[in-house]
Amino acid sequence: MKISTKGRYGLTIMMELAAKNGEGPTSLKSIAEKHQLSEHYLEQLIAPLRNAGLVKSIRGAYGGYILSKTPESITSGDIIRVLEGPISPVDFTDEDDPAKRDLWIRIRDAIADVLDTTTLAYLVEFKDDGHLDNYMFYI
Repeated sequence: MKISTKGRYGLTIMMELAAKNGEGPTSLKSIAEKHQLSEHYLEQLIAPLRNAGLVKSIRGAYGGYILSKTPESITSGDIIRVLEGPISPVDFTDEDDPAKRDLWIRIRDAIADVLDTTTLAYLVEFKDDGHLDNYMFYI
């Protein structure tokens, strides 16, 4: 499964709303400007997030969007599924070799576990303490 710009930008929107949680509505224009993204594209992404009950829209001169739940209760899996659909590395059928089918199921479940245990709160509060693997290859 490859996460498209829909999933990546949707996660960006939601992280911005989580970072400003409790401060009032945030406009898509401000998110678009901050991340140098198309405001029109973000408008297309916010609709399914609103329909799924993850965000609320606030109308008016100082309107925008807010999270409809706490950042601790929204997972990256919630967002990715709304924007990308079901999580699966490949489409497999009952006719596939049982060993390969088991592999695809284990990969799907591992991906789903990471997405479903990573909350917006975690993503917003994340600090790189230098322990992320940065690979340098020399030839």
